[in-house]
Amino acid sequence: MSAKLVPFRDAARAVGAAGRRVHLVRATLGRAGFPYRAPSVPRGVEVPRPKGHTGIDFDTAWARTPVARRVRNTLVAGPLRASVKVLADPRIQGLDRLADLKRLGDDAPPLIFVANHHSHLDAPLMLTAIPSPWREDLFVVAAADYFFTTRATGAASALALGAIPIDRSTVSRRTSDLAAELIGDGMSMVIFPEGGRSPDGWGQPFKGGAAFMADKCGVPVVPVHIDGSGAIWGKGAKRLKPGSVTITFGAPLRQRDGENVRRFSDRIETAVAQLGDESLYDWWTARQRAASSATPRLTGPDAVGWRRAWALGDHRQRGAAARRRRQKRRWPKLD
Repeated sequence: MSAKLVPFRDAARAVGAAGRRVHLVRATLGRAGFPYRAPSVPRGVEVPRPKGHTGIDFDTAWARTPVARRVRNTLVAGPLRASVKVLADPRIQGLDRLADLKRLGDDAPPLIFVANHHSHLDAPLMLTAIPSPWREDLFVVAAADYFFTTRATGAASALALGAIPIDRSTVSRRTSDLAAELIGDGMSMVIFPEGGRSPDGWGQPFKGGAAFMADKCGVPVVPVHIDGSGAIWGKGAKRLKPGSVTITFGAPLRQRDGENVRRFSDRIETAVAQLGDESLYDWWTARQRAASSATPRLTGPDAVGWRRAWALGDHRQRGAAARRRRQKRRWPKLD
């Protein structure tokens, strides 16, 4: 053999010897059994799934430490508010309906803010529109399969929005217990009961999560309607289109004696629909329609696709989407 190939031969022999030793060690430990290898599992016993680091298992406790909360409040008051102003120019109305609770100051009870959902911009809009003292102690319930799919997106959502993950496909007691614990600590919750953004510009039926949490924690629910965010950044949109948004706050709702969660959830959805009618027309017209049970539903008309799209166009002509800002033309001076 050539002298040049001797080092390669020796290296190959060394690698082979090391591999045989590793195989021998594994075989020895395998025969030794537990604790050198995983224990066997009897038939019929389900082994608990190891805790993950993304999705519903994402740990958000660090985002509620004093330092993280100060960082979040700074982000909300600065960059987030400025971005929302540039993109949506929000007009906020109905805050006087929270005046009685606001006068309580530090003794004001935690609230559950419930809003319709047409855009990813809705959460920043809510965080910047909700007044003090609730703004400083907020958390948002966000979809685990969207905002917490990776550690990076989960960390950003938890820090910037104060978000906690929720499983949209199944009922998660873990999320409800965490939310109840946070509400018990004095924090207020922001939730979008539709479970996702509108696919066609109209709303979707409310799920019962908000009413369930209100029943569990005994706190008031504040209905909120957001008009115009879907035209700025709706589902499937490829780019942002700056426009105008109207955010209307309603009076706090409490669960009535003998009212079950389902009926309370329907009443919350009706209240949000009435606020939407108010934002499109005026308070008096909306109250007249509410008194005669003629408030337009958030889910739109029961019709085929093209009729729903046609009705949506008329609907948006009255709302904030019709006030979308356009770039002003500057004509050159000819003199």
